[in-house]
This record gives sequence, structure tokens and C-alpha cells, in this order.
Amino acid sequence: MPTTDQREQFHQGIEQFNAGHFFDAHETWEAIWLVSPEPEKTFLQGIIQIAAAFHHYSRGNTPGTRSLLEAGLRRLARFPAAHREIALGSLRAEAHGWAAALAEGRDPGPARLPKILRAENE
Repeated sequence: MPTTDQREQFHQGIEQFNAGHFFDAHETWEAIWLVSPEPEKTFLQGIIQIAAAFHHYSRGNTPGTRSLLEAGLRRLARFPAAHREIALGSLRAEAHGWAAALAEGRDPGPARLPKILRAENE
């Protein structure tokens, strides 16, 4: 069970991700990941990799984006559509769409960067 501080950090990471501050979200979640037990550790690693993917995208590294999206999706596959109060199913669907587009040589564009939604929005 995450502590109050860890829950606050987790939500701070969501705010950073949704604001397009992917590197900051990655760093915020990594602090929680370092001290988390399984299966939470795998979940956090998955969303950290998704955030890192979009950081790579913002720096023009398409192969890195695709690779990290795929790695993050593999880690998140075992979790339910709503997990830790977020609409994880929506995030996975967005990340799958991005990975598929990039594999086809298409760039969805910065206007289509995903957001992490609260679970009740799914």
C-alpha cells in the first residue's frame, strides 16, 4: 500500500505527464519505483517507460520512442483497465496507437500526445 507521500508523488507525476513534462514525470515516478514492491514496481516501470518514450519523442528520437512504448506496454499488459485510480486501458490504447503509427512511419504529432485520465473517465 503506497504511503500518503507516494500517492501525492504519483499524482504529481500524472500532472507533469499531462502537462507534457515527460522527463519530470519519469523522475517523480522513479522515486516511488525505487522503494515499491511487486507488482507495483512493474506497473510503475511501465508508466515510467511510457513517459520516457514521449520525452524521446519531444527530442526527435523516433526509434527510442517506439522501443520504450513497446517495453512499457509489455509491463502494463497484466494490469486492469482501471489501476491506481487511472484509466490505464485508455493510456495503453493511446500508446499502442502511437507505437503502430511510428512503426508505419507516421508521426501522430505533438497535438495528439496522450493524457492520463482518472479511472472514472473511462
